[in-house]
Amino acid sequence: MRTLLVVDAANVVGSVPDGWWRDRRGAAERLRDGLVTYADEGLPGHPGPLEVVLVVEGAARGVESVPGVRVESAPGSGDDRIAELAAAAGERPCLVVTADRELRRRVGESGARCVGPRTVRPR
Repeated sequence: MRTLLVVDAANVVGSVPDGWWRDRRGAAERLRDGLVTYADEGLPGHPGPLEVVLVVEGAARGVESVPGVRVESAPGSGDDRIAELAAAAGERPCLVVTADRELRRRVGESGARCVGPRTVRPR
């Protein structure tokens, strides 16, 4: 059973002050493209292949999926969509990438594990 890797785009993009606020959609697309490698290779402690889902919201809505990374445009709160995905994983291993404390608590209630943004976006 492949691990589900759910990435909080807003939180990960916002973790590095590289001017992302000038082009939120472009920043989400760059993050998406950087995640492709993890679909096959996996992450430390989570060997590939992984099912990678990038959750976008706000100005980043509409970013397209690419092979290896499915993009979900949250109709409302990205955190709510991430929590839904974690809950729907059931017994399947689920890893959520975010530094948001409240979101970590919420997805933890579903049994998901959390890692910080540096896991997929080293500085």
